[in-house]
Amino acid sequence: MALTGRAALIAALGSVPVGIWEPSWTGILAINAPLAVACACDFALAAPVRRLGLTRSGDTSVRLGETADVTLTVTNPSSRPLRARLRDAWPPSSWEPGTEFVASRHRLTVPAGERRRVTTRLRPTRRGDRQADRVTIRSYGPLGLFTRQGTHKVPWTVRVLPPFTSRKHLPSKLARLRELDGRTSVLTRGEGTEFDSLREYVPGDDTRSIDWRATARQSTVAVRTWRPERDRHILLVLDAGRTSAGRVGDAPRLDASMDAALLLAALASRAGDRVDLLAYDRRVRALVQGRTAGDVLPSLVNALATLEPELVETNARGLTATALRTAPRHSLIVLLTSLDAAPIEEGLLPVLPQLTQRHTILLASVADPHIARMATSRGNTESVYEAAAAAQAQSERHRTAEQLRRHGVTVVDATPDELAPALADAYLALKTAGRL
Repeated sequence: MALTGRAALIAALGSVPVGIWEPSWTGILAINAPLAVACACDFALAAPVRRLGLTRSGDTSVRLGETADVTLTVTNPSSRPLRARLRDAWPPSSWEPGTEFVASRHRLTVPAGERRRVTTRLRPTRRGDRQADRVTIRSYGPLGLFTRQGTHKVPWTVRVLPPFTSRKHLPSKLARLRELDGRTSVLTRGEGTEFDSLREYVPGDDTRSIDWRATARQSTVAVRTWRPERDRHILLVLDAGRTSAGRVGDAPRLDASMDAALLLAALASRAGDRVDLLAYDRRVRALVQGRTAGDVLPSLVNALATLEPELVETNARGLTATALRTAPRHSLIVLLTSLDAAPIEEGLLPVLPQLTQRHTILLASVADPHIARMATSRGNTESVYEAAAAAQAQSERHRTAEQLRRHGVTVVDATPDELAPALADAYLALKTAGRL
């Protein structure tokens, strides 16, 4: 229970004439006694808060950057109308900064025995699960002088999914995939190493593609056509250790790696390949296996929603052993990690032969665009020193990437905006070359 501002204002205004004409306890009592009686009546006529029934409905998931509507239904079982202000509390990251006060507070009037709905619109600023906190209701009497106040626990969880901003590149990558598969008019013959069909020979065809047995059974020369390999296994391995926590721009490196992984998963599933996911630092943080083509992308998005980087050094030996158990047969292992020299030379390189002797390895790393800008800065002494430091950092990354390439690893090093399409292009290049 609490006094309202209206009651305080009446008491303050009533004290003015008392102080001028009758400055005594009698005068104060003459003003405050009727006000106290009015407050007591107002409190008695206010609808009780504890007996209210509250339920939730609405969205249970939302992509980062989009809005989710959660509806709160308030049922008034009492015989008095409810005039109330309501605060629907959620974690601060459920709204953009500065919008929480307006978004979480509502006014509502619920007649006796009826129910009303209020909708809280969330716009989360971080991935993960956002759980509703308490609902605080302040019930006013008809005079607006005194209130009843209480809180209710009404559980609800909204899962904030990765934004998948790179999905804008998917149509162009699928068009390239269709060209490789020989299903468009751009190519008259599909490329790849997996047999597709036979057709009649035309001048210009590679004579090595002639199928002599099929030719012997018919009156025309038959040639084999090929298509990119299908039903190959792809394992996406996300390094969730401390290097993935470094921020590039406004987001951790892990977020850019997730976006690239989602685009590659969407493309590979459309190509008929099987896609699994492993997130690891010193233990398995997320694992998605055995999903169908239609279910793989929702499963990946849901698994990555709550994944956050850990400030620990990634155990490269444990990661390698887990990846080998997850991919027992020949697969394309896409390792999304850092190209920093120390973690690669001390952690990954000693165990890399265990992976390369059984699998095709594609390593993708997020480059910092600020380093590229520093490398081109000139004009004063400070800028020159920054350019020298940036050039040294770039040289170290190039040297590390070259070490990996000598071990047969395909390396993709790109900025956050360019990493996803660059990784998809590398996948298509491997498919074209028949290396999957």
